[in-house]
Parts: sequence; C-alpha cells; structure tokens
Amino acid sequence: MTIALEQLHQPAQSIPAVQVVGTNGKGSIACLIHHGLMAAGLRSGLTTSPHLASWCERIRINDQLISIRALRHTLQQLQPLTEQCRLTPFEQLICTALIHFEAQKADWLVLEAGLGGRLDATTAHSWRPLIAVASIGMDHREHLGPNLEAIAAEKAAAIGEGAHVISATQEPEVSAVLEQRVGEMKGSLQWVDALDESWSLGLSGAWQKRNGAVAAAALQWMSTRSEAISNQAIRAGFATARWPGRLQWMRWRGLRLRVDGAHNPPAAIELARERCIWSSHGTRQVWILAIQAQKQAPEMLQQLLSSQDEAWIVPVPGHRSWSLEQLQQALPLQAHQLTSAQTASHALDQLLEQGWPESAPVIAGSLYLIGHLMENGSLEAE
Repeated sequence: MTIALEQLHQPAQSIPAVQVVGTNGKGSIACLIHHGLMAAGLRSGLTTSPHLASWCERIRINDQLISIRALRHTLQQLQPLTEQCRLTPFEQLICTALIHFEAQKADWLVLEAGLGGRLDATTAHSWRPLIAVASIGMDHREHLGPNLEAIAAEKAAAIGEGAHVISATQEPEVSAVLEQRVGEMKGSLQWVDALDESWSLGLSGAWQKRNGAVAAAALQWMSTRSEAISNQAIRAGFATARWPGRLQWMRWRGLRLRVDGAHNPPAAIELARERCIWSSHGTRQVWILAIQAQKQAPEMLQQLLSSQDEAWIVPVPGHRSWSLEQLQQALPLQAHQLTSAQTASHALDQLLEQGWPESAPVIAGSLYLIGHLMENGSLEAE
C-alpha cells in the first residue's frame, strides 16, 4: 500500500486526517465527526466500510457519494498498479478515496480503518495527527490474535509519532496497550466520558453517547486548527447525523421492525441493553439473526436471548454462516428457542402468517444481510 501511494505521488498527503480505529462504533464515530465538519462549513472526505447497497457509499465528500462512473474509472486506471502491488479490494478503494479527496480539495479526511490498524490501508496515509479509538473488543480473532491484548495491539499500532489519541473507557487490558503505544510514540492520550443528556444525536442507541464523546473531543481538538469548528457547529452536526443500519427503524410490507449491524459479543451486549429500554420484562422478542461462520455466534445469542424469546437463524447472503444445527448443538439450553428459515424474507413471511409480534422483530448479526435486504427492496427506511 505504501509503495502504491508513492507511485501515485501521495494523493491527499497535504490533507490532515482523523483515523478511526477500534472494533465497535467506528462507523458511528466517523459519521459524527463527518457531520460536525459539514456543519462547520468545511469539506469533509469520508471513507467507511462496509457498504450496505452500493460501493459508492464508501467514498464521499460531504453529502455527495462518489459517482459510480468516477469509481469505476479510477479503479480501472489503478489496475496495473493493483497487479504490481497485489492490492486487495479494500486497498484499491482507499487509493481511490485518496485520489478523489485530493481532486475534490477536502479540508479534512475522516478515515475509518478496516479490521485492524497496523497493516490497514488507511494507516498508509502519511498525515494522521489525530486517532479516534472506538470500543475495542473480541472480533476478527482469525486475523488479529486470540485475546484482547493482541487485538488491541494490532489496532493501537496505527498510532504514529506524536499523534493525539482520543478514547472513551476501555477494558483494562486495552487501556494498558493504548497507554504503552502512545508513550512509545511520544503522543498524547485523552480519555473522555459519555456525553450528557444535553446532547441531541441523530443516531439511535444509548451507546452512541459514548461514541459521541470521542467524536466531540476529536472535533474540539480539530477546532484548534480550524476556527470554523465551533461547539455550536458540533452540536448541530451531531443532531443531523444519520448512519443507516445501526439500530434503525425500517418497514417490511408496511410493518415496522428494527435492524442493527451487531455482529460480535460486545455489540450484542449493547443491543441487549437497548432492548431493555424498548421492551418491558417478560415481553417476547423475535430476533432474525444471520451470523458469519467465523463470528462468536453462541456468545452473541447468550447475550441477546431472554427465556421467552425466539430466534430465527438465517444465512448471510454470499458468506459462510452459522446454521441452526450448529447453534442448537452449541447452546443445548436455548435450542428450543431457535428455528431456521432459508432467508430472512422467508422468516418474515412466516412471522406474518403466525401473527406479527407485539414487539417489533429485530434483524441483526450482519450488515451484509441488512444491505442485501435494502438493495433488493425488501426493507425501506422510515
């Protein structure tokens, strides 16, 4: 990736970037920072992953997604370099994003890292004075390491010389890794508490106050370099922020349901806490869950399922997934609460036949599933 950017003459190297690393909440933090910059009247270049319905979602300047024509053209232009440097699809997209951001004269870049940090394509950008750290938890163990310390070390390795790092409270093992890395890099580390109730966020979920605190502190740090970023602009941006697929109300055949991209145990814990806010104790909750084969599905279900709940296990389109039989074997005490359907749409059809649940069903486990349902028109945002 470094060689590729050198051969491209370091696109966007003169534009400072805030890099967002972590396990859960990266997209939300990036989204909030992006909207804060827009509210301040600045041009923000945002790159995120994964997308829901279109690859163009991954690269945008303010509210304008890259056009499919521009995306295709740049990727085609990159093909010789892609073959020479053996760039992955994600790396190709980050190269494309940086080329686009330079052409569009962005004031700031907001770069959401992929699954790691040390070897992440976004880390190849040469000017990352600010690192925003989302919650770090157990995920992608097959790539990042078997325990929390190893995973945190891979993500913290994105922190460069002299960087300012902002994080909300982390697990003790993670905090120790961050403190050690920041010390080695002669940077500065700022811990923040969740936002108070005076803040209005356009993103649903109590956990967003934690993500919002990291984003607000990042923007306040950026304001020392740009007078346009006022506290008023930050609050205005946060209030208008939207991030599809994250605890979002949607409709299927006119019926309401919730969708959320929770795909690992820490995210399942947060979703279960949120469920306690919308659902009274003893209320039956129906879950439609699609979980990739490499994920910790049994641990997720243990967090999500109350004794009266029902979970429909469906495949993640285009990916190896946990099956009903595997989960029943892994969770014998909850096996009677699990059933399966060929697709999420089949599960919804059967729920309609049985009588739509009193508490709106929740589709979760994978953003790929949510994106698939949005793309084929099965789900519509409210």
